[in-house]
Amino acid sequence: MTEPLLQLDQVTRSYALPRQRLWAAPPLVHALHGVSLRMTSGKSLGLVGESGSGKSTLARLVMALESPTTGSVHLLGQELHQLSPAALRAARRNFQMVFQDPYGSLDPRQTVERIVTEPLAALGDTSAFDMRAMAMEVLESVGLRSADLSKYPHEFSGGQRQRVAIARALITRPRLIVADEPVSALDVSVQAQVLNLMQDLAQQFGVTYLLISHDLAVVNHLCEEVAVIYQGRIVEQGSPLTLFRAAAHPYTRALLDAVPRMTPNPTPGQRKRTLMVAPRQHPATACPYAPRCPQAQALCDLQRPELRAVSEGHQVACHFGAAPALLP
Repeated sequence: MTEPLLQLDQVTRSYALPRQRLWAAPPLVHALHGVSLRMTSGKSLGLVGESGSGKSTLARLVMALESPTTGSVHLLGQELHQLSPAALRAARRNFQMVFQDPYGSLDPRQTVERIVTEPLAALGDTSAFDMRAMAMEVLESVGLRSADLSKYPHEFSGGQRQRVAIARALITRPRLIVADEPVSALDVSVQAQVLNLMQDLAQQFGVTYLLISHDLAVVNHLCEEVAVIYQGRIVEQGSPLTLFRAAAHPYTRALLDAVPRMTPNPTPGQRKRTLMVAPRQHPATACPYAPRCPQAQALCDLQRPELRAVSEGHQVACHFGAAPALLP
């Protein structure tokens, strides 16, 4: 078996909240609960879930911007959070990040050349002449001109700024790019251009993406594997074809039902009705989705389900989840 590009083993992350009383222990909020993921080179993974489910927390751990409370994060066999500062800086050549906001992620006081070459400058092993040549090459690869090196971010549109951000991530020729909602701040027409660009770059440079999104269509466009996260736990994992056409977890099906669809003048029978589940007591050992699940049974309040295989390459954390036949 080949060595994984990225591997997370039972990763948890907790944050301390402000104390409610002077001498009381600070309460904790648990953002991630025992998350395990494995990525191989060339197979991009999409991480989907609603806001507050732990997607961005996981991205910060993968980028070694924060340390896990427990568990480990390995990239190319190296435990990122046990590396020395110098070793971690050198390892960053292999993993870069594209942020959500193309306006806030670029320093408005710096030229495009300074922005794009910043990762190389931080590594400190490339001459100024070579950095400029590499910046020109990578800008042209994302559809911009080498003459744009002297411009500032305010001279570009949102889509062009995101291309600059992608160029900055590509300049070190990384093996992994963590893309946190890379197109959510862009117009729909521009989203398609950026996604097609990311797909082309994956083929051209051999980049693998960890794509974090709440947009299922974006994940389906770019990824060969999808993991669904809910309240800091992976609840379903499989290929896009399997999850989007034969989802086994009720939360995944709820995400799919929430996707807007164009149906002109639907009849009353065609209109979907959201089933509201009344709040109820929820033990800590129960399934985290049980209070919202319309199919919850007594076992769901007694035992938290673990990920189990329901078919080849398809895992689900649900006591009653099964692999339905693929829909047409």
